[in-house]
Amino acid sequence: MTLTTINLAALGDTINLATEVTGTLPTGNGGTGSTATTFVNAATNVTGTLATTNGGTGATSFAPGKLKQVVTSVLAANTYSSSSSAATVLTLSFTPTSASTQVAVFCNVNTQLYGNNTATNFGGYLTIRKEIGGSGSDITKEYYDQNSFGNSNTSYISIPAYLSGIFTPGATTQCDIYLRYNTNGAGRIGIFGNNDAAFDNPTRLIAMEYAT
Repeated sequence: MTLTTINLAALGDTINLATEVTGTLPTGNGGTGSTATTFVNAATNVTGTLATTNGGTGATSFAPGKLKQVVTSVLAANTYSSSSSAATVLTLSFTPTSASTQVAVFCNVNTQLYGNNTATNFGGYLTIRKEIGGSGSDITKEYYDQNSFGNSNTSYISIPAYLSGIFTPGATTQCDIYLRYNTNGAGRIGIFGNNDAAFDNPTRLIAMEYAT
């Protein structure tokens, strides 16, 4: 018996598999392996939670809390004060996307209190303040002190401080966030910046706006 191979390309003909082949076309030839194929519209024909591996979210719904924006500011250089009047150390500004969102503020501060040759009971304040449309208020304020420690300038205590707070802006005008510091009227307070070789971004202010 002689077997004959037909080269369709050489004959110049093509076969339209969609119209000229009946039955089941094997998957090896580009078919489905089935006599009929039903396509599923995942948007309308699937109920429940579509798995993330199938392009879904893995969740049936989403609650409010979408992060809208993040703004940060890092202190560049060391700064010191012996005044009892608050002074600004670090500032960041942003425009809220909505008056009803919530803004979470975080601040890590590497600070030291010194006797400064003036007192043994020295202390200092750290404050986060906000101002929107000319109106300002403190978000959070903390006090650190040392009692009977020594009054020389070499008498000091290092404090890794962490402040946080949350507020609703109430407007979509520019919002300014300030880190401020001052003493209790004695000693000296210092805050370290990124110029000190012993630290890496030791004082950072962060604001995160969330949808509600």
